Amino acid sequence: MRVLGVEGTAWCASAAVHDTATDDTVIESDAYQPESGGIHPREAAEHMGDAIPRVVETAVEYAEAAGGIDAVAFSRGPGLGPCLRIAATAARALAGTLDVPLVGVNHMVAHLEIGRHTAGFDSPVCLNASGANAHLLGYHDGRYRVLGETMDTGVGNAIDKFTRHVGWSHPGGPKVEAAAKDGEYTELPYVVKGMEFSFSGVMSAAKQAVDDGISASEASGGSSEQRSDGVPIEDVCVGLQEHIFAMLTEVSERALSLTGSDELVLGGGVGQNDRLREMLASMCEERGAEFHAPEPRFLRDNAGMIAVLGAKMAQAGDTLEISESAVDPNFRPDEVPVTWRSGESVAVAPETGQSGPQRGAEAVVDIGDETVVKRRLPKAYRHRKLDTKLRRDRTVLEARLLREARSQGVPTPLVHDVDVPEATLRLQRVGDCDLAEALSPERARTVGEYLARLHGAGLVHGDPTTRNVRVGPDRLFLIDFGLGYHSGHPEDHAMDLHVFEGSVAGTAAEPESLIRAFEDGYEAAIGPADDEAETALSRLAEVRGRGRYQ
Repeated sequence: MRVLGVEGTAWCASAAVHDTATDDTVIESDAYQPESGGIHPREAAEHMGDAIPRVVETAVEYAEAAGGIDAVAFSRGPGLGPCLRIAATAARALAGTLDVPLVGVNHMVAHLEIGRHTAGFDSPVCLNASGANAHLLGYHDGRYRVLGETMDTGVGNAIDKFTRHVGWSHPGGPKVEAAAKDGEYTELPYVVKGMEFSFSGVMSAAKQAVDDGISASEASGGSSEQRSDGVPIEDVCVGLQEHIFAMLTEVSERALSLTGSDELVLGGGVGQNDRLREMLASMCEERGAEFHAPEPRFLRDNAGMIAVLGAKMAQAGDTLEISESAVDPNFRPDEVPVTWRSGESVAVAPETGQSGPQRGAEAVVDIGDETVVKRRLPKAYRHRKLDTKLRRDRTVLEARLLREARSQGVPTPLVHDVDVPEATLRLQRVGDCDLAEALSPERARTVGEYLARLHGAGLVHGDPTTRNVRVGPDRLFLIDFGLGYHSGHPEDHAMDLHVFEGSVAGTAAEPESLIRAFEDGYEAAIGPADDEAETALSRLAEVRGRGRYQ
């Protein structure tokens, strides 16, 4: 089969031809380059209108010389509406003229499927790191499930906001990468909540650090380029890369740990960054997982990935009538029925009755008959200063929060010893297995009750996944409070609920009844809310809506 793909979600007008017999893919692209600042939607649409006919014509000439076109695929969303409509119109016209099937492709699913196609992995965790997006996804129960995602902006857009602030042109990522080669590490905020993450704090701090440097220099009579009394812009760029990419690498490792998968695929234009790929490869090597990033032409926005996925969908009979091919600017990857895959899941059945050293997302755990030694070993992928701070702070917080949670009637392991310099805890061994191995509505309800007790005391677990609950003969235990903290705000409590429900939805069979039982348990234990008080459950709907394209 030979499929012509058309890509036009935002800035890149692209057409490609993929031949399933030879696995060859030829791509013709024409990218929009704004004169200043970021992408201007009107200008991007004007560029798309000019460029799409040219790139499609080139692709058609190639395909006809190779033997013809069997199907036409196009990026149906997500993206900028005017750009999507131009690309879709071209695809419809071509499919109608040739009388071949039309395939509507989700742009984000194409980013991860091209990685799977070139890697040959069985069922990996997929990290999409692109301009407008940052998702962790895994195939489970007929769809790609969102295991974690940004709670504000996409990773590329976050970096572009900083570069626009300092007067650099689009795209900003390569400029930050180049500047960081001449800089030194500087500390910035680091925000990970389970497998969710946020870039707004680190961006604001980075812009403020640069502004302070400019202000200090100008106050002393210097030019805006002489940031001698502030943070040099090169140092801020190092800090940006080290924090943002470490966050993405950490949540990727947490997703591997949650699902039990030992395969990670990278997709999206930000994946062209050498430092990000280095971090992900280092993390996977440490935990014995396989890592794959496609070649750069498949990482940035391109029609090759649209053609490759379009071929898989066409072979599965997943095509569209032209009358039903409207674009969707808010087309989430977890809304796509995955018709071209079956009989697989990113969730690997865990081994039962394990003893000895076990590697989690954050630590190596030595399991004895009565005790557990949890060692937060240095992470080679993180900058040494950041790594030391995170390991120390999380060890101290975990020991403290385990005791405080138990005082609120939440079963947790006893803390026998804390070695802060070595980031090591010696704990009571509790439970026979993780909740992931023995999940039921009754146990989900109990977890809801436990979190309600924590929140009522102003405590936040931070990472209450099904891997961080242990199942004993007569009770459940909450473990791993390393991302926990003190807060009485409904926003933070709602994030706890969101993290647990995400871990259930991404790995469990029939998650709806489990989530319903979990929320019932939470609501029953939290008690009636004051008329003026906002509850975590009411805030939860808002938190869910912050995911991309909700």
